[in-house]
Amino acid sequence: MKLRNTATTQANSACLPMGDCVGINYSSASEGEEHKGGHGIPKVSIVPLIFLIFYEVSGGPFGIEDSVKAAGPLLAIVGFLLFALIWSVPEALITAEMGTMFPENGGYVIWVSSALGPFWGFQQGWAKWLSGVIDNALYPVLFLDYVKSSIPALGSGLPRTLAVLILTVALTYMNYRGLTIVGWVSVFLGVFSLLPFFVMGLIAIPRIEPSRWFEMDLGSVNWGLYLNTLFWNLNYWDSISTLAGEVENPKRTLPRALSYALVLVVGGYLYPLISCTAAAPVVRESWSDGYFSDVARILGGFWLHSWIQAAAALSNMGNFVTEMSSDSYQLLGMAERGMLPEFFAKRSRYGTPLIGILFSAFGVVLLSWMSFQEIIAAENYLYCFGMILEFIAFIKLRVVHPNASRPYKIPLGTAGAVLMIVPPAVLIVVVMTLASSKVMVISVLAMLLGFALQPCLLYVEKRRWLKFSISAELPNLPDTGVKEEEDDTTLPLVF
Repeated sequence: MKLRNTATTQANSACLPMGDCVGINYSSASEGEEHKGGHGIPKVSIVPLIFLIFYEVSGGPFGIEDSVKAAGPLLAIVGFLLFALIWSVPEALITAEMGTMFPENGGYVIWVSSALGPFWGFQQGWAKWLSGVIDNALYPVLFLDYVKSSIPALGSGLPRTLAVLILTVALTYMNYRGLTIVGWVSVFLGVFSLLPFFVMGLIAIPRIEPSRWFEMDLGSVNWGLYLNTLFWNLNYWDSISTLAGEVENPKRTLPRALSYALVLVVGGYLYPLISCTAAAPVVRESWSDGYFSDVARILGGFWLHSWIQAAAALSNMGNFVTEMSSDSYQLLGMAERGMLPEFFAKRSRYGTPLIGILFSAFGVVLLSWMSFQEIIAAENYLYCFGMILEFIAFIKLRVVHPNASRPYKIPLGTAGAVLMIVPPAVLIVVVMTLASSKVMVISVLAMLLGFALQPCLLYVEKRRWLKFSISAELPNLPDTGVKEEEDDTTLPLVF
């Protein structure tokens, strides 16, 4: 990989004198016939990409049971419909526009850096990477929650700890072997995980009593649990952007894959919720993690119960490998832009970011002690911080560079784009406000650590303790008016 030193000023700007950028030349990314990256590894096509997005966001209806426990059937169903409209659709649209504008690894880090400068780009990367690692620490926990009824020894103690370690090592190795493998494994796991719910829905039809859908008691709603569950199950659409450099013809493939995955995710939630909450009496206290397997036993017997448990276990593995891919390629993309030491940009013989994978795996093991609800609340808080930066970057690039090349552009003007992000912005404020004091303090301290970490990395680069370089294969980013010094203290990302 060709590299240029981060202290070298890039003179060949892609922008007109008045600052109106007319395009960023991602020549290789725009060629539909390109099936391999510069590292010789096959790129990801649309079908695996759909299921990578599916697992980044969802992985199936496992974990949505708490929405019924928190608010009852009616609010659970309505909540997933409304949240999809006010959160998932805008986030997916922004990801399609920005991901095709900047089709390189690093995704949202590059968006924020190009709009707000390298400091905030780094903060975006730190918050989103930490949120992703926290999210990934959840999946071994969910896996063991589903299988502990069959293997009680995995419920606690040393056997549970060993199981988490073994799972993490095995799945980390799968990521090491290549993104193409992860993509096609995700296709298999997605089909296997959704199929038993389709069967359970058919079995439930004769037992459906529509009156059960309308059960609601506003006085007993646990709003914190309710909103966190909905938010957690319908976010992370932007995570796929960190893999954009590994996608075959991303300018065409990414928007299509996002639209198909949106239908798959929302349908995968609503179908079992609608069928199962009406087919059996709803005891809200029973609707917690893993309860769908109990509903399967009631409706179909032990065989369906076992199938759901197996699907849950494998689905959580799919969530794990796709999230780790996103996190590790984000670190690779940041290193290719000079925001992290150069060794993060090194690839294994399978084309995978080995150091990023190892860092992400270590974070998962370190955070696996947290409880399910703590994990959801902490990752949601950090994720909200990152989304605020994304929204600001999206609007600023629309205003400052309205004529920049956008292979996919949301069919709204600047005013319409602002109005589109108002509901999700309000939701972000609500989710952050409902966080417990413990989660809030930990999350704020984590963000402050990011504020300190970036200047420390600048000092490391200035003293030449580690090498920082920008990949010569990447185009220059547009000038956003963020001025940097042109000496030894130049920030890692140069405009």
